[in-house]
Amino acid sequence: MFYIPAGNVIVKFAADCYIVTAEVKIMKRSLKKARRCAINAQLLDARINKSSAKEAVAQTIEKLGYIQIDTIAVIQRAHHHTLWTRLPRYSENSLHELQSIDRRIFEYWGHAASCLPMTDYRFYLPRMRRFADPHSKWEKQRLEKYGHLMEPVLERIKNEGPLGSRDFVPPNDRKKGTWWDWRPTKVALELLFWQGKLMITERRNFQRIYDLTERVLPPGTDTTMPDDRELGRFLVRRALGACGIAQEKEIREHIHAAEKSIVADALEEMLDSGEITAVTINEKPDKSYYMLTNMIDKTPRSTASKLHLLSPFDNFIIQRERIKTLFDFDYSLECYVPAGKRKHGYFVLPIFCGDKFAGRLDPKADRKNKTLIIRQLKFEPDYKISDKFLELLGRKLCDFAEFNGCENIELEKVDRPKIRTALKRIISKWL
Repeated sequence: MFYIPAGNVIVKFAADCYIVTAEVKIMKRSLKKARRCAINAQLLDARINKSSAKEAVAQTIEKLGYIQIDTIAVIQRAHHHTLWTRLPRYSENSLHELQSIDRRIFEYWGHAASCLPMTDYRFYLPRMRRFADPHSKWEKQRLEKYGHLMEPVLERIKNEGPLGSRDFVPPNDRKKGTWWDWRPTKVALELLFWQGKLMITERRNFQRIYDLTERVLPPGTDTTMPDDRELGRFLVRRALGACGIAQEKEIREHIHAAEKSIVADALEEMLDSGEITAVTINEKPDKSYYMLTNMIDKTPRSTASKLHLLSPFDNFIIQRERIKTLFDFDYSLECYVPAGKRKHGYFVLPIFCGDKFAGRLDPKADRKNKTLIIRQLKFEPDYKISDKFLELLGRKLCDFAEFNGCENIELEKVDRPKIRTALKRIISKWL
């Protein structure tokens, strides 16, 4: 099912026919306003500034809907980086306390492995239920092969309290392998987690510590199973609240928690009720977008003086096609590409300034020598580099070095030699 705005009518296509629905108002937006709307919705205007640093972290996760977790540690891990981007005073301890003490967030599958608002817990129950009766071949194989270990693992945690995978000793003849060759008890732990029987009570040095769900969920948590209608409306609200403006595919991909038809039905119902509004972008007339109606008349803040070094897993850029369409920036993560085929580097961070992508850099935190190494720094061919931009970039690099526990910055390769000299001068003022 898909929709195409035609004048003041929405044409709904299904199978080999189409249906003309009731007249709806289709708003028009310039590309500039659409970009600013997306930037503001992602909190890249740094407007969350509460007196409590921990409260700011909680509100940021609530607004964005999720913060993705990733294992790569060439620099600070993705979840810390994404929060620091929006909260310069961010500390890892805030996130730890929100999960392990305050119970305001929990871990589960959002867009991917994510930190999620505890208030959203019930909307992940349908996915947990699906894991109990899996459809995919891989899940079925794991359940058939390791399912017999789930009850003993569950019983041990019930009796001994929170445990991590290291607390389960593998057989003597079993060597550690890749993620696809986990030792059996680790697979059993993950299966129990996917099914919602275990939750992650905290992380210790990034290791997951599991406990019974009933011992982790705070008192009063709503655990009623949402029906498809509730789930669809929740996902649409979550996506549009975090994206500002989005196509149907982008709404579906914001959080992977429902089938395609559930989101499509919710969009149709919310469009009819006026909760959301159909939008076209003047410069992208072939694309159909949606916005929350109560956001239509709000004027997005200017972000002209803001510069960000974005994690590859940042919510703002995680949907690569969306960023290519809205911002004309073609980006991909190349750490999984053979070294000889990489165009920009191993773990490249986009440089975003104002409402444009200015370039990309490939960093590595040499923690032993407390040096942030910039292995490669490139700028977009059509981006005009001003003295003000270089000042913003130089200061941001210094802040980023500090965030990564580094005291020095080493610029290995910059695609414009004069800029390298200017940046070194600026950096020397701040470090």
